[in-house]
Amino acid sequence: MKEEVTSHATINTVFIVHLVLVIIAWVGPFVFPWYLMVPGYLIIVAQFIRYKRCLMNEAHGLDDSGDHTFYSHLFERMGIRVNRKKLKNFVRGYLYIILAAFTLFLQLGIGFQPYLS
Repeated sequence: MKEEVTSHATINTVFIVHLVLVIIAWVGPFVFPWYLMVPGYLIIVAQFIRYKRCLMNEAHGLDDSGDHTFYSHLFERMGIRVNRKKLKNFVRGYLYIILAAFTLFLQLGIGFQPYLS
């Protein structure tokens, strides 16, 4: 039987900042205006394109050279097993583009006013 290697990350200030930024990425369309959120999403996508990784992972000890990601680490800490490769491909290829499009649709398309508008 093959033993699966778990990801390890140090819980430090960068880890907490990373977690806060992930939470903001998800709730941001309801809280912040699109002109702040969309450039933020594009910066995330640009780092994946340019560096082929998340720059924050190394600062809190998460090796993402394989299929480990911050998301897979969080899910596994909660006891949820995920297909790391598929999750990594989704997060780095589609997630933030979908969130940017959702933000634009929500705020410009249907006129939702974010909390801090």
